[in-house]
Amino acid sequence: MTESAQAVREFKMPDVGEGLTEAEILKWYVQPGDTVTDGQVVCEVETAKAAVELPIPFDGTVRELRFAEGTTVDVGQVIISVATGGGGAPAPEPEAAPAEAPAAEAESAEPKGRQPVLVGYGVSESSTKRRARRSANEAPAEQAPAPEAPAPAPAPAPVANGTPVSGAGRPLAKPPVRKLAKDLGVDLATVVPTGEGGVVTREDVHAAAAPQTPAEAAPAPAPQPQAAPAPQAAAPAPDARETRIPVKGVRKATAQAMVGSAFTAPHVTEFVTVDVTRTMKLVEKMKADKDLAGVRINPLLMVARALLVAIRRHPDVNAAWDEANQEIVRKHYVNLGIAAATPRGLIVPNIKDAQAKTLPELAAALGELVSTAREGRTSPADMQGGTVTITNVGVFGVDTGTPILNPGESAILAFGAVKWQPWVHKGKVKPRQVTTLALSFDHRLVDGELGSKVLADVAAVLEQPKRLLTWT
Repeated sequence: MTESAQAVREFKMPDVGEGLTEAEILKWYVQPGDTVTDGQVVCEVETAKAAVELPIPFDGTVRELRFAEGTTVDVGQVIISVATGGGGAPAPEPEAAPAEAPAAEAESAEPKGRQPVLVGYGVSESSTKRRARRSANEAPAEQAPAPEAPAPAPAPAPVANGTPVSGAGRPLAKPPVRKLAKDLGVDLATVVPTGEGGVVTREDVHAAAAPQTPAEAAPAPAPQPQAAPAPQAAAPAPDARETRIPVKGVRKATAQAMVGSAFTAPHVTEFVTVDVTRTMKLVEKMKADKDLAGVRINPLLMVARALLVAIRRHPDVNAAWDEANQEIVRKHYVNLGIAAATPRGLIVPNIKDAQAKTLPELAAALGELVSTAREGRTSPADMQGGTVTITNVGVFGVDTGTPILNPGESAILAFGAVKWQPWVHKGKVKPRQVTTLALSFDHRLVDGELGSKVLADVAAVLEQPKRLLTWT
């Protein structure tokens, strides 16, 4: 069967997390000519929240990879086309369809009985509508089944100030891109588009806002997937004085979230230095306990348990600020976030309903959370809904810091390095294991008295771990 007699199916970038608009292709696992089956992972992408593997939803032979590794792609854009056999979905009939029908027809070609194999995966109404709005100026790939060439370029759109515009006189751009342009004060009519069909992309807006930014961020309409992956930063020349690194993915999302948090919630940070010698001895005893064999016991686990005890004693600290309704929302559950440094940047996954877990259960959840984050496999759901967070800066040898709140949370506790220091113990100066804790909290929700009591309780539990039993 020749390729012209086969149906060509297209796989679009899905929304792999609630509200995400784009993702970067990290790695292709297939190449043109490879055979794929329904459910086979074809690529790995990085969103603003996590790295996710994408499975193909049908069988066939890879015809074309539309984007190279390292390219940022909008949700809804076709990333791979597959030639299916004669038994697959029937080929579309573009000659009998109206102007806006090809996009809808491509969507309807999806098998009705297929079940999603990934959260957020599948043909959504939003992607269909987005495709339909652009179809007036965009030729669908099904109408150009050239065996060895990409889809033909669309007819040029009317031009105003060097920028293609829609029939209504507005530059072609998606709503998120229009909002970005508005936030940056960029007039879309002055932006030179590089997207398919003359569509203005996010990179185009950023380039217009900062003309000195190198042009490597602008994706080509049909890049060759065989090319080497785009590096995070170009290799500097031996005498280079600067290196520019594109900000995207997790690092970009973290930066935006921290700026929003720092200038929205009024931060207050308090500190306490505490003797944790007894807690460190308890950790060593539990590590040697046969009943806890296989359970990962460490000082961070004890800090987490101490914070949960303090929250139980002072539940008002576990709340959120609802700006729209002007309400304080007290949470009757604790989704305990643990800040984790990964090669892609800082992420804060959380342990759901941590207050209801036993010590072994909390240890298991904490170990799984950290290992998953380091492997880059944290799911978007694991990073949503946090209420309070712990950041363990002590692992880097840092005494303490003034942590910034995770957006939407009420408090964050910094756990500093545990060091041997001279300390007055039972009236004598002795070497003791000491650490410094820092608690940052949202002063709209937590006043100084409440914040001080919570921090003091955490310190008291770590100083006398028997309070884990006596404080209820």
